[in-house]
Amino acid sequence: SFAAPVVVPEGSEDIETTFEEFYTLRGEPYDDSEFSGRSDYQAFIDNGIPSGGLFTGAEEVKTPEQQALWGGVAGESFDQCYHQECDDLDNLDTHALEVNADAVAYSVLTYAASTEAVNGVVGSRVPGRFLVPAPAGPEYTFAGPLGGGGGDHAVSAG
Repeated sequence: SFAAPVVVPEGSEDIETTFEEFYTLRGEPYDDSEFSGRSDYQAFIDNGIPSGGLFTGAEEVKTPEQQALWGGVAGESFDQCYHQECDDLDNLDTHALEVNADAVAYSVLTYAASTEAVNGVVGSRVPGRFLVPAPAGPEYTFAGPLGGGGGDHAVSAG
């Protein structure tokens, strides 16, 4: 939902979809974030490697829609302690940590089995019997009937 200020390597959108599928499966709201290359993944982008990741807001200013999903205050940053002295374990949102750690584990399992959707290399089927839903929708999406949200955090994929 953002115009990317960097080249988006082919296959990167599938990584975003994988994370969004996970949030939908878990019933967690999610939001898009800009594919900017401002973090550790710039080196992958520079080399044409499909890239994606998770972002929980940091210094980004929260919108009224995001406040409705995750609490906090619209017009203020998601994390008042981002890169500040108070950015320590007392500032940890354990729900956001749990959800995002699970999202990473889900994507690692998915791509350990097969990277076909990202780069065309056929792998194997992920073991187990469960259906993975399509992403619930675009930004500000409350995913699924299981509830979700809570706390002052964001779950985003991009």
